Amino acid sequence: MSVNRHKQHLLVLPEDDANRQLANGFLLHPSLSPQIQVLEVAGGWLKVLDRFEADHVGKMNAYPDRFMVLLIDFDGHQDRLDRAKASIPDNLKDRVFVLGVWTEPEALKAILGSYEGIGLAMAKDCLEETATTWGHELLRHNAGEMERLRQQVRPILFQ
Repeated sequence: MSVNRHKQHLLVLPEDDANRQLANGFLLHPSLSPQIQVLEVAGGWLKVLDRFEADHVGKMNAYPDRFMVLLIDFDGHQDRLDRAKASIPDNLKDRVFVLGVWTEPEALKAILGSYEGIGLAMAKDCLEETATTWGHELLRHNAGEMERLRQQVRPILFQ
């Protein structure tokens, strides 16, 4: 399903199938607005950045109500968030968020269960402004991005 691009909406660009499944689990929350769409898998974190720059920067400039999540694996690299944020043009920095598992989603799945269940729990945290799942050691590095996301996108997602 696609979003109404003339209303505030969120697009999620996942790195791989595991991240796509996490995002699809988020979509299972019964209070979620239809103004979120999970895009096709990019095929690697650098490809997420390439696809964002090639396919989405121009469209974000054309649609000022568009927000994006770049959903990547951090693979334990502290500098990955900085590198990803550096690829976001200054005029879009307040509408683009970089999130992901500190290592890889498979490690999170081994601890917390199915990707869809984890994604659903993430949505619940987002709605209730809690950190039950987002506070997990493999996700807590997202705290700054999650705070920005909650302030700007939560009202779009949970109306």
